[in-house]
Amino acid sequence: MISFSDVSFGYGDNDEILKHINLTIKEGETVLICGPSGCGKSSLARCVNGLIPHFYGGKLTGSISVNNTDIKTTPLRKISKQVGTVFQNPRSQFFNVDTTSELAFGCENFNLDPKEIEKRINNVVNRHNMAHLMDRSIFDLSGGEKQKIACASVAVEPLEVIVLDEPSANLDYKGICELQRMIEAWQKEKKTILIAEHRIAYLMPYIDRAIMLKNGEISKEYTAYEFKNLTSKELNKMGLRGKIFNDPQDMAIVSENKKEYTFKSEKMVLKNMRFAYRKQPPIFDLSEMQLPRGEVIAVVGKNGCGKSTFLRCLCGLEKSCKAVLEYGDKRWKNKERRKNIYMVMQDVNHQLFTDSVLEEVMISQEKENKESAMEILKMLDLEKEAEKHPLALSGGQKQRVAVASALASDRDIILFDEPTSGLDYYHMLQVSELLKKLQKAGKTLIIVTHDEELIRHACTEIINLGEILCQEIKAIPTFA
Repeated sequence: MISFSDVSFGYGDNDEILKHINLTIKEGETVLICGPSGCGKSSLARCVNGLIPHFYGGKLTGSISVNNTDIKTTPLRKISKQVGTVFQNPRSQFFNVDTTSELAFGCENFNLDPKEIEKRINNVVNRHNMAHLMDRSIFDLSGGEKQKIACASVAVEPLEVIVLDEPSANLDYKGICELQRMIEAWQKEKKTILIAEHRIAYLMPYIDRAIMLKNGEISKEYTAYEFKNLTSKELNKMGLRGKIFNDPQDMAIVSENKKEYTFKSEKMVLKNMRFAYRKQPPIFDLSEMQLPRGEVIAVVGKNGCGKSTFLRCLCGLEKSCKAVLEYGDKRWKNKERRKNIYMVMQDVNHQLFTDSVLEEVMISQEKENKESAMEILKMLDLEKEAEKHPLALSGGQKQRVAVASALASDRDIILFDEPTSGLDYYHMLQVSELLKKLQKAGKTLIIVTHDEELIRHACTEIINLGEILCQEIKAIPTFA
């Protein structure tokens, strides 16, 4: 079904990101492509769906075929009728402004009868409990809700091959369970599935094989039995996430190294935070909320409950939200909050502006200091990428560039929206250690996340927006 014969590829004039790939995937197989950030997972996926070489320029050698179709010589429009893709950033694949039209779009390109399209959409929507997402503006959805629409738009189409690139990156626990059901349905339909992923626990029941990439090469191939019998420690050493698959909203964190923990008396107080999108009901209406200073606070909750909006209002990006933050003897309205709070967005492409990674970090400094910027890049394993364009990096590398810029800003309060969504285990630990160092330096860190491992390793507080919006703050021990 899918065949790679001595395939190598490099973007533009850069070094090869894929090197001598030889791989055959049989019809109906579900194959996991895994490995550390930047190893070539997304590039390999792009070779299957034709984005390499038809969209991404560079030097491609060797041959690639899907169902006896030569990828190099076949136009993208024809490849897209065989291969469907869910991208790491779902926003980049939408063609419509409303959700129902987005689900219908692919089927319309197949020239299916309107009644058949309606039937297919209803089947997917009902099977995966997505009625509440229909007939809504794409722009009003959370990152996780967009990811669900992207998966559903592929599920609706009559495709033979499905490529998933970090499909769980923005999903909550329930969303991942729905993704599992989608994979089960595709397997019953004998579809061939290729999944590039760091978080592998939820995939263990479904994969037939696992292909490990390292530095652009296939370093090892595992049968399902071999891969499922690897321990979490063995997976972590390979740069992969462990076998943990629990709901962060229900976390009762227990550590073998449990430390004494007491609330610090110093607080910052958020007052009169009220916000609603235009012509929409209020997302929240808080008269007063106290947050502990100098802590690493995890904000959890289901997709669409308002976590990202909460951060945007807190840092002053939503100008219609006229909240006040009392920080010590200071009272910060919107303008002051924008000056004193730094936010790393969920879609980091929105905040990468310069022509090089080094420049990106330096523009966040109060006074530009190349030596200090390079030290930050080194801490995040990015020093070799210093002169590269930020948008030429992998998703995980972009995420780390945004984190590096936050560190360089030296703000007292830093907000992170899913900072580890595209990161492997090693770089998740790196970010965790940096968060703990920032806390020790007196910073207050507020992190929207679905990443249970990040919470276990770095966070000292947890707020569940699913429980009476932000009213209950629970103390949790920090993992060493």
